[in-house]
Amino acid sequence: MPALATRVGGRAPAPLLEPVSARLAAEFCTIPAERVSRCVADVWACTEHLGLPATPATVEWIAREHLLALVNSAPPSRAE
Repeated sequence: MPALATRVGGRAPAPLLEPVSARLAAEFCTIPAERVSRCVADVWACTEHLGLPATPATVEWIAREHLLALVNSAPPSRAE
């Protein structure tokens, strides 16, 4: 089956995404900041790929949902 997207048309403007990544990294302190930044960049690329307007507010909202799912899917710690 062929891939839907073989490349991303452009890169997200860093000045727009840095504040979003910083806010989400502060909110999700259990997730490494690099992973949060990658999530934000991936959401931006997916939004553009789908032809939706990629705004910082939209990207932050969707990335927050992804990060919440990541945190909530972690197995509970084993307390003895």
